[in-house]
Amino acid sequence: MERIQIAGVHDLQEAMLLVQCGVHQLGFPLCLDVHEQDLSDVEAREVGLSLPEEVEKVVITYLDCAELILALCEKVGMRMVQIHGKMNIREGSILRKRDPGLGIIKSLIIRENNLEALMATMEAWTPLVDAFITDTFDPVTGASGATGKTHEWEVSRALVEHAGKPVFLAGGLNPGNVGRAIRKVRPWGVDCHTGVEGLDGRKDPALVRSFIAEAERAFREVSR
Repeated sequence: MERIQIAGVHDLQEAMLLVQCGVHQLGFPLCLDVHEQDLSDVEAREVGLSLPEEVEKVVITYLDCAELILALCEKVGMRMVQIHGKMNIREGSILRKRDPGLGIIKSLIIRENNLEALMATMEAWTPLVDAFITDTFDPVTGASGATGKTHEWEVSRALVEHAGKPVFLAGGLNPGNVGRAIRKVRPWGVDCHTGVEGLDGRKDPALVRSFIAEAERAFREVSR
């Protein structure tokens, strides 16, 4: 089944709103390099424990040390991690060996003219991960996620076609473009953070529902 992930959960009220709207996975950004956290690790644990078991809770982090990631996942009580940091393959191997049951999503950050490098990264990491996620690099802020900016979807499409594992598409997605993005890229799942937030920075129920409806419609079309 195609997956829809919404990242940047602020509190339990917002998390429950997302679940009620039909979100499959919730992302909790922690230990970041550029952005500030939406909530603390203690608060993330409390929110995660209050959610239905069938909802996947994902730690999104820029930590690049296997031991630190394992400690963070244990602290917040979540069994999937999305790695956005510059973790080397040795640390990735340690992470997999130390906790074989931990779900691992590896980011592939799209910059200008780096498809060949991303292909090599994907091939090296494929034995160690459960999925990949493509996202956008912002040269102005240095952020490699939650930028609100899209990238060349042709690059993500090439990565999806080359991948031996499921691939999420992220980067500037919103209710107005997620359908076109899915039809173009054919990803296994999509991820959205800022694209469903109101002016107050919190998730807007109408935007979330619209995003999900457009994504599900496009997934049905490409699966025919």
